[in-house]
Amino acid sequence: MQQHPENSQRPIRVLIAKVGLDGHDRGAKVIATALRDAGMEVIYTGLRQTPEMVVETALQEDVDAIGVSILSGAHMTVFTRIIELMKQKKLNDVLLTGGGIIPEDDRAALSAMGVGELFPPGTPSHAIATYIREWTHTNRTF
Repeated sequence: MQQHPENSQRPIRVLIAKVGLDGHDRGAKVIATALRDAGMEVIYTGLRQTPEMVVETALQEDVDAIGVSILSGAHMTVFTRIIELMKQKKLNDVLLTGGGIIPEDDRAALSAMGVGELFPPGTPSHAIATYIREWTHTNRTF
């Protein structure tokens, strides 16, 4: 677990990412705003990120969670690569979560790999904020 003794009351830091050629970022921006409104510090990567860029940004920004918004159908490739890179960089106590168009069978397979909850379109933003907050307080040390 990563320690944050110098600032035990700092906000939860979340990286919101759009990976690949998926150019639809309205949902990601809505979630980023909702998480900010819930008191979290949010870093939004913008469009067309690679898994390598996402993990490097997560390291540089010392985030507690990475949220990937994906509508392109490349979720199995994207999440698998991000998990691999997170393990290589020893980001074992950082949540990888996300949302978009991800079939139930694929959500189960990604969960088995270590990906956190994946939210379908229409999920209330407060449910996502609650999940991130609860996961962070259970799995991170501030």
